[in-house]
Amino acid sequence: MRKPAPLTATVSATCGALLMLTSCGTQQANGGTSSTASPACGAEPIGDPSELKRDGVEITGVGGGAGACAQFEVTNEGTEPLTYTVTLTFLSPSGEALANPKETVRSVKPGAKVRRTVAASDLTADVTGGAARVRILQVRSVPTTEEPRTGGACPPSGVRLYADQGDAAMGLRVVGLRLENCGTRDYPLNGYPEVQLLGEDHAPVTGVRVLDGNAGIATGTGADAPPTPLTLTPGARAHATLVWRNTTEAGQDPVHAPYARIHAKPGTAPVTVTPEFDLGTTGKLGVGPWQLLDEGEGRARP
Repeated sequence: MRKPAPLTATVSATCGALLMLTSCGTQQANGGTSSTASPACGAEPIGDPSELKRDGVEITGVGGGAGACAQFEVTNEGTEPLTYTVTLTFLSPSGEALANPKETVRSVKPGAKVRRTVAASDLTADVTGGAARVRILQVRSVPTTEEPRTGGACPPSGVRLYADQGDAAMGLRVVGLRLENCGTRDYPLNGYPEVQLLGEDHAPVTGVRVLDGNAGIATGTGADAPPTPLTLTPGARAHATLVWRNTTEAGQDPVHAPYARIHAKPGTAPVTVTPEFDLGTTGKLGVGPWQLLDEGEGRARP
């Protein structure tokens, strides 16, 4: 995967006691900017602009010492509401990574600017020396209408679709897709989910084949199971497996695709997940068929 950029942004001043991963800002109902950030987190950040501003996110205030914090703004310059996931890195003056808080900012309207504050309250003054550094580690954004959901109100589609945290070993990557029938009607499935890989610019990735089954990548992952027609009854769940390797051949450029747009079946509304596909130079991704997640849930049709 892509290595982080050099570490520069300086954090000064003293931040008040904030909880780890605390969000201290709110978005107004009209999509405008609102801030309830601690004044102690308002010192001006100093550092390489490329580490303080990227992909619609800008660090606007910092605070150091015990409970270091960073204030940032998200600006949606697109044409549809977006949900952002922002990961920051707090570091000691010597460059040691101390914390990587992550904040999700949902439903930012086009043209809106939303402010948030994240903190790492477990940092101690003797570790940071009264000053720390912070930078933007990663920004991911998906259309709010395509945001994966693990709970809350049932989407109009009648199903929740999301990806798990995945597993990695010896260059093999396995990520599970989860599909839950949260509606009131049966939900038939037959075959494989449709998967489209997207790059950091959200454009389709070329040069990678998305194949049904394990594509010869690995056995025993679940992707090599035969497709079986299923019907998910209300409350039932299914899963499918994405499998790839990150092998890289010398002299070739590796492929990194952060996003995948998933259709549970043809004609359904898509959901965009972010498994961070480090595909190396292998040129292929295997997609397993839908299977019942829990024995006894749903039913298989003959």
